[in-house]
Amino acid sequence: MKKIIFVMTMLMCIGASAQTSKEARKILDKAAAAVSNKGGAYAKFTISNAKTGSTNGTIYIKGNMFKAVTPEATVWFNGKTQWAYMSQTEEVNITTPSRDQQTAMNPYNFINIYKQGYNLTKENKGGNYNIRLVATDKKADIQEMYISINQKTFVPTSVRMRQGGEWTTINISNFKQTNLAASTFVFNKSAYPNAEVVDLR
Repeated sequence: MKKIIFVMTMLMCIGASAQTSKEARKILDKAAAAVSNKGGAYAKFTISNAKTGSTNGTIYIKGNMFKAVTPEATVWFNGKTQWAYMSQTEEVNITTPSRDQQTAMNPYNFINIYKQGYNLTKENKGGNYNIRLVATDKKADIQEMYISINQKTFVPTSVRMRQGGEWTTINISNFKQTNLAASTFVFNKSAYPNAEVVDLR
């Protein structure tokens, strides 16, 4: 009898977990739709990490393209190529970033990764949905991520991610939809005539 009760309890827990995962995915679907304006969008952000400190700036997004501007650097990504301009050295590094590297720079890139490779759970807290993503692949660069999503607007307010043993937190505010040209997401050499371009691809 005890064995039957144990098995039934386990099945109920598995069913509840699957339901929670399904609800979390629906919330992320709505969040993805909220930030995926066809013309583009921008927001203010603050990023902090125990190792590198903190900074703030503005991010512009359109599809899988983004541009992030901080006092220390400006990063452009056109969906394939990334340019990172360092203000102090006036150096531009050109790379082809991985999916996980894109996520580390773009807090909205979760809309491209949550559908596969992560187990999802959710909880409601303080007017937000808190979604937890845990990588199914132990070799994934981002092993764990928490996304807070406003329950009324479905716009994300913060993203917290673990890469190795380090946590990075990105707080997001002032999200606005707008129309952005594709050139917004490409480095313009004429605007930085003294920049040294280093191609690392």
